[in-house]
Amino acid sequence: MHFNLGQGVLRPTTPLYLQQVFAANYRVVTAIPTVFGTGKWIASLPTGYLIDRLGRRRLMVLGLLVIAASDVASVMTGTYGMFLSARALAGVGWAMFGTVATATMVDVPAAQRRGRAVSLLMMSESSGLLLGTAGAGWLYQWLGAASPFGFEAACMLVAAGLVARWTVPLRTQAPSAGQAVRPRLGDVLRTPGVVGMSLTNGILTATQTGVLVFLFPLYLVERGGFGPEAVGLLASLSIVGRLVALWYGGNLSDRWGRSRVLMSGLLLYGALLGSVPVLTGSIALGLWSVALGAAAGFVAPLPTAVIADRALPPMQGLAIGWLRTVTDGGQIVGPLVMGVSADVLGLSAPFQLGALLLVGAAWWCRPLQGASTMPTGEPDDG
Repeated sequence: MHFNLGQGVLRPTTPLYLQQVFAANYRVVTAIPTVFGTGKWIASLPTGYLIDRLGRRRLMVLGLLVIAASDVASVMTGTYGMFLSARALAGVGWAMFGTVATATMVDVPAAQRRGRAVSLLMMSESSGLLLGTAGAGWLYQWLGAASPFGFEAACMLVAAGLVARWTVPLRTQAPSAGQAVRPRLGDVLRTPGVVGMSLTNGILTATQTGVLVFLFPLYLVERGGFGPEAVGLLASLSIVGRLVALWYGGNLSDRWGRSRVLMSGLLLYGALLGSVPVLTGSIALGLWSVALGAAAGFVAPLPTAVIADRALPPMQGLAIGWLRTVTDGGQIVGPLVMGVSADVLGLSAPFQLGALLLVGAAWWCRPLQGASTMPTGEPDDG
């Protein structure tokens, strides 16, 4: 929660800081999420290799301290190139903490509660981002342009202290002698479902960042006639819908089976997204904004849970590292592809492209339908 609270404060205020300190144009501002995502992309897989060699608690604390150091460096530098380097370093720290946190949450004694565990993690992330974003403007206005960076650094230090003092073991069971073999990426990729679920998560992230975050607000203004204040309200309601659906998606997958819930959720999400261009009227678009947020939240925890079900305990850390690497790739590529499609084919094209990708991801899930996605030996679909 502390981690994502700091992230929530920094996200909307960083463009303002860049314009005030560096007189940045739009191209310069949009380079920040790219370098941040690149830092995450570079560090996620190495973190998966190191996760059980250096120790989970140690790696989490180190990642939080790296983020805090990058925040201090960001406000101390007077050159844009060094600022970019500091934000890339923050992405490395984010990957170190986030990969270990995800691997720790999925490493639960009972696999039947794994969907709920991933949902709780994502709900905490979304809540922190929502609260942080809500107060970011006040912090920037009253305490100065550098205050959001200081606030995030303070949040990271508090989180590092909490993790360092954790008395609950960060792994539910120690590896046995037969599990002492070091995992290899090739073994992880040969595990059924890992590649498909990684690509599915990449598609979900590319659709979320490339369509819902960047283009849907423009669509609401241009096609729906909404003002900026109404767009902000709908974005907040969409996050609330995501929070509620995260809980139901993870819990239902624990009861009814991952593949059944994931396929249904992807098809529903694709249908909602693909139908946006045919909607007319502000009421319908407003309702769809909330529904899209809920549909995205419903399926968000499931690829992670499936991979954790399928990967053997010694491989889970590396499998999560691979998953986050592909996911970060979607965060980098998604906005670029969706933006180009909107410029070339019109603003409706990204919604249709996203819908096709989601339906394709649902099709990839079909081989899992008849196979167990739970390590209990029982078919997950009854």
